[in-house]
Amino acid sequence: MPQTDTATVSVALSDAAIKRHAADPTVKQLRDTRRPVVFRYHAARASGSWYVVTYHKGKPNPYSKIANWPALSASDFMEALPKILQKLAIDPAAAVALDGWQTVGELLSWYLERNTRDRNKSTKRKDAIRSVIKCHLRPRLAGERLTDMSQSRLDEKLIWPLQEDYSLAYVRQVFGVLMGALKQASKLKLISVNPLADLSFPDFIEARIEAKPGAIRPSQVRDVLAHLISLKTEWPASVALAVMMLAHGTRIGETRLAKWKNINLEEGEWFIPATDAKTRKELIVPLTDQLCTFLRLYRDQQKATNYDGAFLFPARNGQSITPKQADDLFKPLGAGEWTSHDLRKVARTCWADLGVEHQVGEFLLNHQLPGISATYIHTTLKKQKRAALECWHAWLDARGFAQLTGFHAETEARQAETAQGLDALNRKACSAA
Repeated sequence: MPQTDTATVSVALSDAAIKRHAADPTVKQLRDTRRPVVFRYHAARASGSWYVVTYHKGKPNPYSKIANWPALSASDFMEALPKILQKLAIDPAAAVALDGWQTVGELLSWYLERNTRDRNKSTKRKDAIRSVIKCHLRPRLAGERLTDMSQSRLDEKLIWPLQEDYSLAYVRQVFGVLMGALKQASKLKLISVNPLADLSFPDFIEARIEAKPGAIRPSQVRDVLAHLISLKTEWPASVALAVMMLAHGTRIGETRLAKWKNINLEEGEWFIPATDAKTRKELIVPLTDQLCTFLRLYRDQQKATNYDGAFLFPARNGQSITPKQADDLFKPLGAGEWTSHDLRKVARTCWADLGVEHQVGEFLLNHQLPGISATYIHTTLKKQKRAALECWHAWLDARGFAQLTGFHAETEARQAETAQGLDALNRKACSAA
């Protein structure tokens, strides 16, 4: 829109000049005396927009809006101006808009603060993102200009140096945090262009990332159970946490948050709310006779120590134990040779060896199951989950689990019976599919 002469003031543009003329409502815009730049005030006078003036064959082109002030300061705008003018000289219609954030560091600061306040992420996930930003992304990329980011630049500054010292799986995790920040900022229109939008990790490293093998093999389960039995009296909470994870293949995060109100020993069910699950999907875990017996004994032990609170694994403040406290509980158990996640891995391996149908195992692990209806899950699959865990616990009983849980029965007969029941349910599911 054309401006009258009285509404335009020629000045050496700076933040101070913008603030000084903001008090005069008759001044609509400021024209720089040294460069082809115009600053226009917004209606509220507390902000405005930067424009570049170019000409073609002696006639002015439409003004090109570059960015808003004060999101982009006068000094930052003037620093970026030469590249903008060069771009417009080559192509007058080129996209030259800049964002309020000029560096990757500014983007990361915003994303870190947003991550801290995200109620949809677990504490463990928030800590992981914070660690990646603090230890890797900020030290290597904070000073990089967003407009200069490219595949070659990212490879030089981040990916290739990291792969020299860390596993490819971890380098991919670092890459994922950066891409998540850029994607979120782009979706919210906080940056006009995502400079890395079309990139994926194989664009940098094509080597296949192999899953880390479990530290516990099925043949070693007997020794693990014997070790847990030896520590049952000295470390009851640690052993109970391990028993729950080994018995059900649950994650440490959802297990440490277990509440007694969600344990139904009469019906033999453990309810895991969506808020406690990594996938944000609720799960009902069948409790076998072995686990019901074990949990009754464990509850009695808690009451004997004058604890009658809400959690299976309480901290001193009355809440559930933290992720770090849960990890600490495993230190006397694994002794550096295996972790809590290895219990989940060996359970999944043994389920496959015992003939548990793949989708049943995936559902017990609370993985996504696309294409399976809720009706199927809550009828046939519900029965299969229980049959699978009964077969699994009978297999464990033959290797010392009964001594650990306090449940004694005819192990071999029960194992044969549950295996036959599992085969029948698997055949029924296959015929219905």
